[in-house]
Amino acid sequence: MVRWLGNTRNTYAPGQQAGSRVANGRPIAYVRAFMTSAHTEIAPVTAAEPLPDALPEPAGAPIGFAEFVALIAALMALGALGIDSMLPALPAIGDALGVTLENSRQLVITAFVIGFGVAQLAHGPLADRYGRRTVLIWALVAYAVANVAAALAGSFALLLVVRALGGAAVAATRVATVAIVRDCYHGRAMAKVMSIAFMVFMVVPVLAPTFGQAVLLFGDWRLIFWMVAALTLAVLTWFILRMPETLAAADRQPISAARILSGWRTTLTNRWSLGYTLATTALMSALYGYINSIQQIMFDTFRLPAMLVFVFAGTAATMALANLLNSRIVMRIGTRRISHSAMTALTVLAAVHLALILGGMESIYVFSVLQALTMACFGLATSNFSAMAMEDMGRIAGTASSVQGFLSVTLGAIFGAIIGQSFDGTTAPMVTGFLVAGLCALAFVTVTERGRLFRSH
Repeated sequence: MVRWLGNTRNTYAPGQQAGSRVANGRPIAYVRAFMTSAHTEIAPVTAAEPLPDALPEPAGAPIGFAEFVALIAALMALGALGIDSMLPALPAIGDALGVTLENSRQLVITAFVIGFGVAQLAHGPLADRYGRRTVLIWALVAYAVANVAAALAGSFALLLVVRALGGAAVAATRVATVAIVRDCYHGRAMAKVMSIAFMVFMVVPVLAPTFGQAVLLFGDWRLIFWMVAALTLAVLTWFILRMPETLAAADRQPISAARILSGWRTTLTNRWSLGYTLATTALMSALYGYINSIQQIMFDTFRLPAMLVFVFAGTAATMALANLLNSRIVMRIGTRRISHSAMTALTVLAAVHLALILGGMESIYVFSVLQALTMACFGLATSNFSAMAMEDMGRIAGTASSVQGFLSVTLGAIFGAIIGQSFDGTTAPMVTGFLVAGLCALAFVTVTERGRLFRSH
């Protein structure tokens, strides 16, 4: 096996199993990689030499692969359900709790997402110290309680507080699931697993607005929170019964200020980690701008409230298909070539869409098609960006995931809120957000890759 620590890659000789250590087709004990800023020197190490810092080859999923992916997707989906199922209920929430400004209704989403982003800084070290399983169990219990509190909220201010707390609790599903996948896979294999999980996860954004709308047929907006709490408990039960701890006892890290700061420093000074996290942050800003704006775009701009479910489902479906495609081709084409191409295409699509808007040619059909294509590019780019950002973070996967998640979600939510609050009755602010985000992501990736875009590895 050859491990490139700056840009991890495994190669196997013909007939060798994953985990066999080979170089130039001949088994050896280890291969040590010494990285400098300018070059990589590869030197074989004899069997007698210890290599304490070498990372073992991940063992793979601790349960059946299909169930592993489905459970990871279900955990990831709980956060999305807490956002997307609210969209059809925002007008009803505003009316019931006395919210007079339509743009202020977006705070139901923004409060949740900011809580989701900030809390990741705490969940990472906890997951590295106590294990992924323990942290997730307590977090899911807290998330269920927060949804019950939201269902009972008597004021808009109280609702925003418990929404932020709920987002903070379910943030563990983002940190711990990425860490669990990183415990079991890395490199292109991790990107493939994350793509499949994300494809399954995208069923929730497709169905969540429909779920919220269906609940409103049988009760008021409070019933949505009761249903989210019930689904959270169902996933929690599944997780407790089936998923063992993936973090080895020997790899658990003590909680100390020095260790946490060291983990943060490692995450923020690694070029791939920082660069691709910033690129993800830029694109997440556009995503949250879209989520904040889509309800008002469908209700106020196009005056087609019944189409919200279908347009939102269509964009989510294209993201799911994009991730299915990514899982099929990433091992052959590579994360960089796919994600760089998708990021470039997203930027071009946003520019074309904005030109059509400014030219007075926007329509529900133009919006739906171009937005679906844009979100497909978003899915291809971000799933690979996340894998590349985690490439060198195996020893501190929980902490690294939390820092990366904090930056991408919190800053993305803040900039997305700015985009959402810029809604002026047209689609121009939201599409402009995608264009600016694409350009920023392109700049971050160009600097990170030192101008060498579209490489195959």
